[in-house]
Amino acid sequence: METPNLEFEYGDTDTITAELSELYSYTEEPEFALNRDYFEEDFRSHARGRRWIKLTVEEQRAYVMRLLDALEVTDRDKRLKVARAILYLAQGVFDECDTEVDVLHWSRHNVFLLYDMGIFTALLELLSMEIDNSQACSSAVRKPAISLADSTELRVLLSIMYLMVETIRVQTEDDQPERIAAREAFKNELGSPLYNGEPFALLLFTMVTKFCSMNAPHFPMKKVLLLLWKTILFTLGGFEELQEMKVRGRERLNLPPLPEDSIKVVRAMRAASPPASAMELIEQQQQQKRGRRSRRPLVKQDSLDTYNERDPFKNDDARDEEEDPEDTDSGIEGEVDPLDRDVIIQPPPPPPPLRPPTERVNFPKGLPWAPKVREKDIEHFLETSRNKFIGFTLGNDTETLVGLPRPIHESVKTLKQHKYVSIAEVQIKREEELQQCPLTLGEEEVEETPAEMLYLGMLPNLSQYVIALLKLLLAAAPTSKAKTDSINILADVLPEEMPITVLQSMKLGIDVNRHKEIIVKAISALLLLLLKHFKLNHIYQFEIVSQHLVFANCIPLILKFFNQNIMSYISAKNSICVLDFPHCVVHEMPELTAESLEAGDSNQFCWRNLFSCINLLRVLNKLTKWKHSRTMMLVVFKSAPILKRALKVKQAMMQLYVLKLLKIQTKYLGRQWRKSNMKTMSAIYQKVRHRLNDDWAYGNDIDARPWDFQAEECALRESIEKFNSRRYDKNKNGDFTPVDNCLQSVLGQRVDLPEDFHYSYEMWLEREVFSQPIQWEGLLQNP
Repeated sequence: METPNLEFEYGDTDTITAELSELYSYTEEPEFALNRDYFEEDFRSHARGRRWIKLTVEEQRAYVMRLLDALEVTDRDKRLKVARAILYLAQGVFDECDTEVDVLHWSRHNVFLLYDMGIFTALLELLSMEIDNSQACSSAVRKPAISLADSTELRVLLSIMYLMVETIRVQTEDDQPERIAAREAFKNELGSPLYNGEPFALLLFTMVTKFCSMNAPHFPMKKVLLLLWKTILFTLGGFEELQEMKVRGRERLNLPPLPEDSIKVVRAMRAASPPASAMELIEQQQQQKRGRRSRRPLVKQDSLDTYNERDPFKNDDARDEEEDPEDTDSGIEGEVDPLDRDVIIQPPPPPPPLRPPTERVNFPKGLPWAPKVREKDIEHFLETSRNKFIGFTLGNDTETLVGLPRPIHESVKTLKQHKYVSIAEVQIKREEELQQCPLTLGEEEVEETPAEMLYLGMLPNLSQYVIALLKLLLAAAPTSKAKTDSINILADVLPEEMPITVLQSMKLGIDVNRHKEIIVKAISALLLLLLKHFKLNHIYQFEIVSQHLVFANCIPLILKFFNQNIMSYISAKNSICVLDFPHCVVHEMPELTAESLEAGDSNQFCWRNLFSCINLLRVLNKLTKWKHSRTMMLVVFKSAPILKRALKVKQAMMQLYVLKLLKIQTKYLGRQWRKSNMKTMSAIYQKVRHRLNDDWAYGNDIDARPWDFQAEECALRESIEKFNSRRYDKNKNGDFTPVDNCLQSVLGQRVDLPEDFHYSYEMWLEREVFSQPIQWEGLLQNP
């Protein structure tokens, strides 16, 4: 069956309603009423029968101030009640609203009010107390089964913080200037080291590592990951901001502008028809064996015609090539492996309705991307040309063309026209200069960007953070088998009393699957954002995160994730619309039945799952691009058939990143693979950017250049360590620091002593000075 194009628009996040609804598990639904009850109980005594939405702003501020004071009480239960009342305000006082739009409006109004009154800082202190609550941690470790009840305080605090971050992050057209100013102030606060001397994201990373080390199994990990992702998205910026920062960065380095806006190009792309599945090919073979040989050329011809009709990137020249008589004569029996074939072979479809001939004229002509060439590609081309025609080389000289024939001159001219210098290449060159001349070039001025501050905070425990995120990704992946030693990520979805009816079991099953999908979504988006921002900030920051990911088996983990029926994952219906917030708090709850749960929603695909798949493919691309050793890992782990299956999803952006991954390994897959996968090869040609002298489709000379995995990674690691020690090591340039030999200046240096030192000063003198025998004659002896 021909799958339809998926009308999916990729972005930083889904709609605000979807993002808010994913914060809550369906198991938490009864807590909405609990929040409302605690708020109304307290508010009734304060407002005497009036409604929140009827109060003036000053009266609302006075009430929030009262709640803020009540958060300071020592009684834990009273604090929780106040926190629930604040959560009800952040949720949009839904009991006083009639529509979902009203709920979102009042939620936004209240969140800005709460931020203005300093609620976030108070919540942060409470969150730090809860994280350090050793009693809760130890009791959770001893419990055989952890449920929602173990994380109540944490869930309430994290929910308020998430609602504040997500609501303030999203800018609307009707925002007043004071809201825009508050948004900027909050963004700077979250990104700056204001909280215990480190950015807020670091506290959440600490929660993740603590959970994964089994020291705090009651932490509600889904909420932590969602808040961490949104915090980093808010403070560092999304994909549109990244593109703008890249343009500004290139201007600052006096580099030519980008040849095109990659976001716009990808959005304008159309999906190609997927290659035929193994089952279709086997069925076709069986039909041929039943004596349909006479119709075989017609069948194949017909399927190619329908392919050309469907694929907007097919032009008439390509069609003429496909209809070459040699192609139609070659039968399927002559091919080696039917499972690896990529040609669309199906039973003949009914003839398509005749279309007006003008429709074919509208197909886009030309390739979507401008080709690129690196400086080292030009150097390599000239080196081989000089060796061939002159017999010697001139190193890195790309200007001298003496003795080379005219066609080579024209080739070099064309290559230089498409030369692209990336920000990363400039940073690497600058780093080499700083390493060679540390004294001459002096101190490097490092701009205190949010990405720089985050990297500085993450650096000491970076490998722990990366491993923890990948552990969670593995636990949430649909292909993972439940193991006794794997971490339990369901602590914040399982109810205290397990379901007893079939309907309750179905509901919990959907909730658990949805919970896992949301965790995958948050981690995949988080990893991609970190990689992209660190790459723009400094290439070696990106490289160290990449290397930690590779060493923690991220490549096989992502391939394992895709080694499933990806079409069923993308069209999974693990959601119950009537239970989604804010629908469930505004409308009357209809009676749930097994049939209504099974039916699910009417959407063609699940936005979060398609978003996760694209993000994971992009992470895989980032890890393997220009890294031969990691490309070989893709080949070794037999990623080609897994990736080919992912091409079945008719979404242009997802297909683009799959094709990129296939392109980099094509030359290692052998001639037979290329021969039997010509549809994939032509799709790569049509959709992926060209590197002018990259022989990706032929693979000449491959055996002559074995890539040493360890040598490549070790050289990279050495460069990263040099960069980190030069830029972040406190004792840097130890060999070059002048020694102070003057007694007076050494004794006159100010030494920072602890505050309580003067209390025990006499004891210290007695212990360290008077009671220590000093052997003065030791100074006279030669060392």
